[in-house]
Amino acid sequence: MIIEPVIQGVIARSAHPYGCRQAVREQIEYVRSAPPIQAGPKRVLILGASSGFGLASRIALTFGGAEADTVGVSFERGPSEKGVGSAGWYNNIFFRQEAEQAGRVATNIIGDAFSPEVRDQVIKAIRTDLGGQVDLVVYSLATGVRPDPTTGELWRSVIKTVGEPLTGQTVNLETGQLDTVTVDAATPAEIEATVKVMGGDDWAAWIDTLLQAGVLAPGCRTVAYSYIGPAITYPIYHQGTLGRAKVHLHATAADINRRLNAIGGGADVAVCKALVTKASVFIPALGPYILALFKVMKESGTHEGCIEQMQRLFQSRLYGQQHIGRDEQGLIRMDDWEMAEDVQLAVTELIAMITPENFQSVSDYAGYREDFLKLNGFGLQDVDYHQEIDFQELKVLEP
Repeated sequence: MIIEPVIQGVIARSAHPYGCRQAVREQIEYVRSAPPIQAGPKRVLILGASSGFGLASRIALTFGGAEADTVGVSFERGPSEKGVGSAGWYNNIFFRQEAEQAGRVATNIIGDAFSPEVRDQVIKAIRTDLGGQVDLVVYSLATGVRPDPTTGELWRSVIKTVGEPLTGQTVNLETGQLDTVTVDAATPAEIEATVKVMGGDDWAAWIDTLLQAGVLAPGCRTVAYSYIGPAITYPIYHQGTLGRAKVHLHATAADINRRLNAIGGGADVAVCKALVTKASVFIPALGPYILALFKVMKESGTHEGCIEQMQRLFQSRLYGQQHIGRDEQGLIRMDDWEMAEDVQLAVTELIAMITPENFQSVSDYAGYREDFLKLNGFGLQDVDYHQEIDFQELKVLEP
């Protein structure tokens, strides 16, 4: 069969396995050529390891100078009668292959990171594959549903405003158009559920579980990823349900930090740049901002993707000479180039020019769409997309 991209709205319904392999290889090639991570962690657990910032973290820490062995947790699906499987499934497979060829341990655990069973599997893998302890825990989970650990009731997050509805434009990748959408205001129950799913509770629970199991090494650190953005995006993000969850995540870091101080470790939140990820494309009204931001930052030479962000985080902020630039809230601002005054001024001016008729020509829609396709293994050089792929061959591949 020949696999082609299938997009419904902002959802990719197909993935190209060998395009995913090429995307992993290109990220590895980048970090090998970048300034190396000095004195980095040697044993790392990554929660949410199969795409976006989590995958980029794993690649940077393994191939970008630290030479780390890793355990990665993700919830992905393999090939079946329903299709070829998810991009993250193949990212896990081909990352492991590349890591093992380089002499590194790369254990993949596929399952629900919220479940006690997966936590038990992780602890066992740390003990058997990583020598018993980890030096770093990366928390990069992005999901819409989380079960109450006591009752099993499902909390469901929503992307809504708080207070008043918002009407704005969003990028429809299926049609190549800017659609006008209205985002409703969340109810108190929806706000609470979103904080439960996307806030810091699960991060803290993971750290408590790992501490109690004795698998965190002396000096172990943990980092979670967040976003704040400029004032122009506040109604949908910083002041919306997502922002409420992130505020909770930031506050949780202080609590975790106190717990890890007992073993000489600590917790950080890294505020990352706005990028095209499997999570960000679902945020209504954020698309036009990213279209303008990409164009401005590419023209200024300061644009970064996930892999560039993560290599810079571990190389210049968390390890080595540790030039940690925390703000007054204690957050590591990896969005510093995005939030530069001249960049934001240019972005604001460009957004004012964007219309449904001209957005493809005046903004970086091409780059936005290219990044989305690459998340799913399409649009990469050195991949023969006309090649017939043996479905049975895919079924043999294991993460």
